[in-house]
Amino acid sequence: MLDLLDTVITEGALSLTAAATRTGMPASTALRHLRVLTDRGYLVRDGVGTYSVGPSFVRTALASLQSGPYARLTAAARPELERLVEATEESAYLAVRDGDEAVYIDTVEGHRAIRHVGWVGRSVPVGGTAVGEALSAAAPAPGTRPAPIFNTGAIEPDVTAVCAPVHGPAGPIAALSVLGPADRLAGGRLQAAAAAVVDAAVATSQGLSGQQEVALA
Repeated sequence: MLDLLDTVITEGALSLTAAATRTGMPASTALRHLRVLTDRGYLVRDGVGTYSVGPSFVRTALASLQSGPYARLTAAARPELERLVEATEESAYLAVRDGDEAVYIDTVEGHRAIRHVGWVGRSVPVGGTAVGEALSAAAPAPGTRPAPIFNTGAIEPDVTAVCAPVHGPAGPIAALSVLGPADRLAGGRLQAAAAAVVDAAVATSQGLSGQQEVALA
């Protein structure tokens, strides 16, 4: 059942057939579990039979962010996410590592009519992605700033990610990102976004300094 919930969260929305295929379950078994998750509010089913995240999961996730192990991190990063959006007009994200995946745990949406949205709760591979590279980055030398990391099209075509790591005493504990259309995040705008992301990551790291390090999976 938890595999199904995790799959729907990761994909954003899935039909019964797709959910069963992704998890390797018989459709009858997947349907039984999906009904339980829907009855308990962890998933919702729309009129065409597509399952997506429900209010019970959202409530649980918000409670975890507000009082769980990531509370200090999200509190320190939220003002920087807001500043990133003001500086770049693009959507800004906070991600943490979970094994071989990066999980997006907070966002502030950009100001543009066409903007990147909808990745909170989703996970992407660490390998081959800008956010994964940021979460694997070595600590910068004393007195230096982390280097920005760029990638276009790694997960979504024509979307550029600009990332930088948030460092704790033992290494990267999170990554801040700006994501937007590749044709808009280019040239001088890309360089300005990179500088803003690095500034935000450094400020978040400094905001966490002296506090208990966030424990990551």
